[in-house]
Amino acid sequence: MIMPLHPGAEAIQNKGWLLAHKWLLARRFSQLAILILFMIGPGLGIWLVKGNLSSNLVLDTLPLTDPYVLLQSIFAGHTPETTAMIGAAIVLGFYLLVSGRVYCSWVCPVNMVTDLAHWLRERFNIKSASTISNNSRYWLLAITLLLAFTTGNVAWEMVNPVSMMHRGLIFGIGMAWTILLGVFLFDLLVSRRAWCSHLCPVGAFYSLLGTHSPLRIRADAREQCNDCMDCFLVCPEQQVIRPALKGADKGIGPVVTSANCTNCGRCIDVCSKDVFHFGLRFNNKPVHNKNIHNHTDHSTGAEVL
Repeated sequence: MIMPLHPGAEAIQNKGWLLAHKWLLARRFSQLAILILFMIGPGLGIWLVKGNLSSNLVLDTLPLTDPYVLLQSIFAGHTPETTAMIGAAIVLGFYLLVSGRVYCSWVCPVNMVTDLAHWLRERFNIKSASTISNNSRYWLLAITLLLAFTTGNVAWEMVNPVSMMHRGLIFGIGMAWTILLGVFLFDLLVSRRAWCSHLCPVGAFYSLLGTHSPLRIRADAREQCNDCMDCFLVCPEQQVIRPALKGADKGIGPVVTSANCTNCGRCIDVCSKDVFHFGLRFNNKPVHNKNIHNHTDHSTGAEVL
């Protein structure tokens, strides 16, 4: 099997560059638009949104509160205000519907930094033997809550790259550069997508919210898969793809059900066969097709995705 020069090359040939990047472009628009909404207040005096990603007020009416920050505050022994509780409930309801990890791929500004590190890592073929368990982020999540409980402060938010970058861009970057540079270099030199996919406790928290969210990636046309592996190469959470894509013979449906899927849509972009699309998690019954089978790369003896 001859691999393309880069993931998505065949999709670009078949669909055109724009359609092969539409969800990536939509994500970047979302991330930058959210930043701009926060920045035009201090910069231009147009206060559409007041506050930051942790807690803000939209149009002086709608409160929005990061439920993870609120949870840390509760563990620290603080009694939350009613407005904060309402804001957290609104945010919780939204991410319960669309999947919690949507925060990571469509909102979080650090995602742009780690995506750049990953792009450079692939472009310059940077390899490293370091591997980090996917469960590490859940241990860090527990540590941040324990830290809040023992110190009586929302201590993690003082060094949280997400909070530091957002506050820094709005009010002056300051020491946030040091933290962001560390995250960038860690992803670039130490391990593939180390921060967002293996360590970030924010992502761990939001993944728990997406356990049963109805909006999912579906591989309903998985019988058309040609084993190019482009979807696997671009996916920030590679372990989530295989069950839905190759699980028909094992009775597994075509829905990517893992809560760690970020719903970023890159698998949709780079697939030249249009195997993937956004849909609902319901009707996840496998349709057996004799043409669906795993292939083996006889040169290595390894099973191809």
